[in-house]
Amino acid sequence: MTRRIILPCLASLVVYIAMFGFVLDRPLSLGMFRWQLDARLARGASIEGPKLVIIAGSNGPYSHRCEIMEPLLGVACVNAGVAVGIGLDYLFARWRKLLHPGDVVYLPIEEAQFTRTNATAAVGPDGAIMFRDDWETLAMLTPERWLGATFSFGPRAALMSLIEMTLTWSGFQDPRGVDRGSTNAWGDHVGHTPARGERNAARLAVMEPYHQTASAIVLGDGSAVIRDFILWAGKHGVRVVGGLPAGFADSPIPDDTKAAIREVFTSAGADFIDLADHYPRSAFFDTPDHLNEVAQIARSRMVAARLATVLGPVSAAPGQAASR
Repeated sequence: MTRRIILPCLASLVVYIAMFGFVLDRPLSLGMFRWQLDARLARGASIEGPKLVIIAGSNGPYSHRCEIMEPLLGVACVNAGVAVGIGLDYLFARWRKLLHPGDVVYLPIEEAQFTRTNATAAVGPDGAIMFRDDWETLAMLTPERWLGATFSFGPRAALMSLIEMTLTWSGFQDPRGVDRGSTNAWGDHVGHTPARGERNAARLAVMEPYHQTASAIVLGDGSAVIRDFILWAGKHGVRVVGGLPAGFADSPIPDDTKAAIREVFTSAGADFIDLADHYPRSAFFDTPDHLNEVAQIARSRMVAARLATVLGPVSAAPGQAASR
């Protein structure tokens, strides 16, 4: 009786792992994140000498522009942000391999990332990406992440995989670049012009950003992940600077929440910059974290100026090469 129960269960688990680990894929939804991650990491690996790496959620590429910051700071820059749903532990694990003494990591982390629980992160899209294509990084993370990645699939994932794979095989062209812009060689989002953003104006006008409480920031699982990364960076000669995302002028981050965010960085030995900048809703593209291209460029100049003040000269090594 026991064998009749256990053997079919084991067989089902083997089939499940084989199908989702080696056969089924989601080239349109998860493939977009996978491509963005790999492109940014490839640029980071190509740089010889000091570099600036911006790690955050989507506010990283939408509201910062390495293309502008790089010549202002005189150091190669990589915009490594992807999306809030991609776990910080996963991003840090991937980038640790490419960070060297003299590098600088700027973290304008979104509020939600400080309070995102480990349980939520375990079943995020990066779990599916790792299970399908990156077992090396998955092995570096916690057992909770192993289980989350392994069992992050279900009937809906199987159905979506079949649909996306069929669309890809049929030559389907993803329209998101036409509507929302694209990504340049630095990892910046480009083409999200004010004109394109006008279609989002009505929705932006009624959005009410949710701000985390100071206590939630202090106790957040994401905050612990950030502190651990800062401590690792300090031991390896990598400088970390914390920051804040752009925000609506009529709904700024509360002062006590901002102070708690600052404390996450400074208590672990990192620097922190607060531009104290807020923008009208017309300066945003489609969400409270995404500036349109004009505001993105203006803010990038401000960030570069403040980083230059905090860091002092960050000179590129002679003959430094960075792929364009």
